[in-house]
Amino acid sequence: MKAARFYGPGDIRIDDIPEPAVRPGTVKVEVEWCGICGTDLHEYLDGPIFAPAADAPHPITGETVPITLGHEFAGIVHEVGEGVTDVHVGDRVVVEPYIICGHCDACRQGKYNVCATLGFVGLSGYGGGFSQFVVAGRRWIHALGDLDTDVGALIEPLAVAYHAVRLSGAKPGHSALVFGAGPIGLVTTAGLRAFGVDDIIVVEPAEVRKAKAGPAGADHIIDPTSTDVVGEVMELTKGRGADVAFECAGIDQVLKAAIQSTRVGGTCVNVAIWGHEASVAMNDLVFREVNLLGSLAYAGDHPATIEMVASGKVDPHQFITGRIELDDIVKNGFDELMNNKEENVKILVKP
Repeated sequence: MKAARFYGPGDIRIDDIPEPAVRPGTVKVEVEWCGICGTDLHEYLDGPIFAPAADAPHPITGETVPITLGHEFAGIVHEVGEGVTDVHVGDRVVVEPYIICGHCDACRQGKYNVCATLGFVGLSGYGGGFSQFVVAGRRWIHALGDLDTDVGALIEPLAVAYHAVRLSGAKPGHSALVFGAGPIGLVTTAGLRAFGVDDIIVVEPAEVRKAKAGPAGADHIIDPTSTDVVGEVMELTKGRGADVAFECAGIDQVLKAAIQSTRVGGTCVNVAIWGHEASVAMNDLVFREVNLLGSLAYAGDHPATIEMVASGKVDPHQFITGRIELDDIVKNGFDELMNNKEENVKILVKP
């Protein structure tokens, strides 16, 4: 079968590799759609980062680059392994793409998203969604029901947003502030709206992205290049600040503004993955008792995320900005995202 494999910076190749074999307790999925994630783009530009380098095999998979990429994928069940009785050939499913040890303290707590040796299908080995077939353990298979698989490919990034909003404690009656209207900022905005949050403020300088924030659920959009963000938030929230804030950019100045814009006793959630050590003014937290919380991916959030979409609380189609074939993944996928990043939210690949 064909697969898009990452070899190194700027080096993704379409290779012919063997089909994975189903094993007891596993499900073989024929991938119909797989989204290109910002993490995939970082690997393409500067990797290996999450992908295991040639001299550092992943501790669970034992694999190194080249790695088949793609962790935001959905498809049709092609075959089930021995012992799997509640998943059937032909079912539409999404795969929760985790590789975990199952026995570290985090895993024993049920917080497997921060497993001590965490890996992801499509980044750490065990295949990836930019190929025709993926085999995954039954526990990671989630039924889509009547949802189509293109929408299914959006469940993974939406689960990231669902997890962050759930951790924040956001609820109806709250005000919320989202910094960044890139893919994660937009799905976080949509997640907040689905949770019934009444007043959502999005901070974003790019015109194209600002235009996407409204349909995603923003009530107010602030351009940080033309106004004082903290002052504007305070005015919009009648001097209180936002009940919950979300940092989705990974920028020191943005984190500072997010903390300063959060109300006394409120919660600021960091969703971004940082490329450098963050600088935090601790007194901004201490003097107003702001809770600063980290949120990574998801843990047990896929079923609720699927229900959120199935019930119509979020329309994932608004986030799909391109559909391409596997052979075009570099030119029309990765290069397109680099050259026209602000215009794209999610490009889906059909393996």
